[in-house]
Amino acid sequence: MSETRFVGADTLAILTGLFFRWCVSLFSYSGEGKPPMYGDYEAQRHWMELTVNLPITEWYFNTNDNDLLYWGLDYPPLTAYHSFICGYFAKYFNPNFIKLHTSRGYESLNHKFFMRASVFIVDLMTFVPGICLYFSCSKSRKTEVYRSGGGDGPSEIRNKISPTLLIFIALIYPGLLLIDYGHFQYNCVSLGLFVSAVVCTMKNNYVLSSVLFCLALNYKQMELYHSLPFFFYFLGICYNILQYEGFKPAFKLLFNISLSVILSFFIIWLPFIFDVNQISQVIQRLFPLSRGVFEDKVANFWCCFNVFYKIRLFVNNDTMAKICLIDTLFSVLPSSVDLFLNPTFQKFKISLINSSLAFFLFSFQVHEKSILLVAVPVLLYFPQDQFFCFWFLIISTFSMLPLYIKDNLHVPYISLTLFFYFFITSLLDLKTTINSSIAIIQNKIPSIMKKRLFITNNICKVIYYMFLTSMIGCLVLTFIILCLEPPSRYPDLFPLLVSFYSCIHFIMFFLYFNFVQISAKGCIKLKLN
Repeated sequence: MSETRFVGADTLAILTGLFFRWCVSLFSYSGEGKPPMYGDYEAQRHWMELTVNLPITEWYFNTNDNDLLYWGLDYPPLTAYHSFICGYFAKYFNPNFIKLHTSRGYESLNHKFFMRASVFIVDLMTFVPGICLYFSCSKSRKTEVYRSGGGDGPSEIRNKISPTLLIFIALIYPGLLLIDYGHFQYNCVSLGLFVSAVVCTMKNNYVLSSVLFCLALNYKQMELYHSLPFFFYFLGICYNILQYEGFKPAFKLLFNISLSVILSFFIIWLPFIFDVNQISQVIQRLFPLSRGVFEDKVANFWCCFNVFYKIRLFVNNDTMAKICLIDTLFSVLPSSVDLFLNPTFQKFKISLINSSLAFFLFSFQVHEKSILLVAVPVLLYFPQDQFFCFWFLIISTFSMLPLYIKDNLHVPYISLTLFFYFFITSLLDLKTTINSSIAIIQNKIPSIMKKRLFITNNICKVIYYMFLTSMIGCLVLTFIILCLEPPSRYPDLFPLLVSFYSCIHFIMFFLYFNFVQISAKGCIKLKLN
């Protein structure tokens, strides 16, 4: 009977999450009624048009039928194949949806339904089952072969949340809903494949995990944000097996993982790999240095630094790309080295946050939507550190506010964010949750340092009021950007304030999660049976 109730509750949680998705899809989308370029909605439609009507050799090249300046394809082959499949369905329902040249900017109620449904279906096939599997498997997860010492942290002991509620929280996260179902993108595909790869990692199925992550990476190149934790975690496990089991089992696992990666890339890139010009062109389209270090206003370090030092005026793109690469690798190095030396699944989850946040803050050509690549690992880590994860999820949604305003999505943004906030605050006792998070920190800091750093019980109150101040700041900035006109001399002032405010938070979270990972207990080496 209890199992039936659990399944029924899971179904209700999923259906509610799907209902929220469809409600958001009723609002406007990126570039609606805004010629000549329109927006991301038109970009996705245009890719369907190109892939269906042109030979594969022309998908990434500038030709008479493929003007790369008009939403040229700039995602990996798996995205192109997805566009090709969607395009054939569009051609079946209405050939005018993807008619070459004449369908540019096509907008109709039927087409909007088709496009929204295409996101809904792939979401049901990727992200939704990935999230359900993750939290369901987390409940019954067996002890790792290489497990962390000390058992559950204080937050896990005091504030257990059922898998059903965790699934519901993940499915109503406003950021992803507003971007995929409002703004219009297919982030749910790559993120769903990524979550499924994490599930396989949790179940110690490293080969399947590698295949799934390769699929995610070949759908959106931004999955590079998550690549280093996978690499160092698998490498660390192989190294531990080498130390305690010998060369043969370590080499076998490393060979199987490597072979799965090579074969996955080979199959996906098969139409392109035998032509050097094709490969070169695709790579140039995936990593366009000419666009500059960032576009629009984004809540990362370089955009905020640009306020004080105009990067684009004094540093060329090639040099800036090298600087960003060095800074990103340097910022992600502590997390990666720690994960290699102590390859526990718990550290792996936190490293996914640290790596993606480092890429978001310091890498080249960052979009505001890329914060979703940090938010999903935070959702996966939510049961272990509910307060700071909740705080991050609110700020990550807020950081994309100028984009929502641009797309006329302020109503669903306010509605979803308020529902998300009040649902979780009603579910959690914030002060108790803060105490749990602080208890984790206090347990990791020597008593002498606690006195020097003034880490006492009063810090719980300090953090609580910092959180309230943070939320008030979000409310004030939301009111300003919605209700006031910026000074004519500074038309981008309000979006810049949102980005700057959010960036300060993200740097704080970056320092916090790095501390949590590095100070966590290391591995207890167990012999493989």
